[in-house]
Amino acid sequence: MNIKIAPSMLSADFANLERDLKEVEKNGADYLHVDIMDGHFVPNITIGPDQVAQLRKVVDIPFDVHLMITEPLKYIDQFADAGADIITVHVESDGDIQACLDAIVKKGVRPGLVVSPDTSLTVIEPYLDQLRMILIMCVYPGFGGQSYIPASTAKIRACRQMIGNRNIDLQVDGGINFNTLTEVVAAGANVVVSGSCLFKGDMKENIGQFRKIIQR
Repeated sequence: MNIKIAPSMLSADFANLERDLKEVEKNGADYLHVDIMDGHFVPNITIGPDQVAQLRKVVDIPFDVHLMITEPLKYIDQFADAGADIITVHVESDGDIQACLDAIVKKGVRPGLVVSPDTSLTVIEPYLDQLRMILIMCVYPGFGGQSYIPASTAKIRACRQMIGNRNIDLQVDGGINFNTLTEVVAAGANVVVSGSCLFKGDMKENIGQFRKIIQR
């Protein structure tokens, strides 16, 4: 299985974003994970589509845009136009899930759904044949640097079985580091988001270490 690495911009130095994002791109990351928070769906605020559009000008790496917002349908077109390559929407949001997926596809962007730790996988079953990505949150969304929730492993394994032969990436986000990486990949994840672990220290060395662990 081809494992993709997606550093989370949430852990970058926001005073030096261009520098940090170019480091992510230069050192072989597959995606840039862009967390969008509205201060309502989660108790934190990050950036909006205008800022994503500015970042799009300085790097070519695919943008994996994770909408942690209450009304995602209102903003899908804006984030797609800003340069998102993948847009994932929380099933717990107030948005009409089918309408969100339709809007993402209409913009030519890869659609995905996100499930938080307390949400059952059953809610995404009706949409499986439309998805290109499922994101399993391994921490409660809203803040970086949290510890991996152990119960996530069984959920990842169950989701991989649910996906079956469908062409759907299984992404994990939250508490992924040198110690938990092997566990989530063994459970079936093929896209790993990591913020604090990858941005702390040397990005090249950290991504290289991730690759070594994955290849064991």
